[in-house]
This record gives sequence, structure tokens and C-alpha cells, in this order.
Amino acid sequence: MNEIAEYKLLTGEDNSEFCDRVTEFLNKGWELYGSPIMHTDSSRKNNRIVGQAVVRRNKD
Repeated sequence: MNEIAEYKLLTGEDNSEFCDRVTEFLNKGWELYGSPIMHTDSSRKNNRIVGQAVVRRNKD
């Protein structure tokens, strides 16, 4: 069974840099875990904060 070895929640502004960061993790063998999230924060200039959980599994 491929159990989860590591879990990270990537967060940031909703922009291409965030997408590139998620892609970088995927290219390093991490997997998406669950659905992405989005939060609207009216106190920030760019008011959309997004998140995506990723996991790395143990290899058998």
C-alpha cells in the first residue's frame, strides 16, 4: 500500500506563480490531494487566495 509520507498545503495569490509552484511539485512526483480551495480577502490588493494540498507517497 502506498501510504502518505508527506503532506503539504500550498497557498498563495491566485496567479501564474502559484500555478507554476503546484506544477513544480507535480513534476517532482507529488500528487494532488483533494480539491483546490479559494478564499476572498477584501483587505488584500489581490483578494483571491488559493490553496492546493499535495502528498508524496511511500514507494513499496
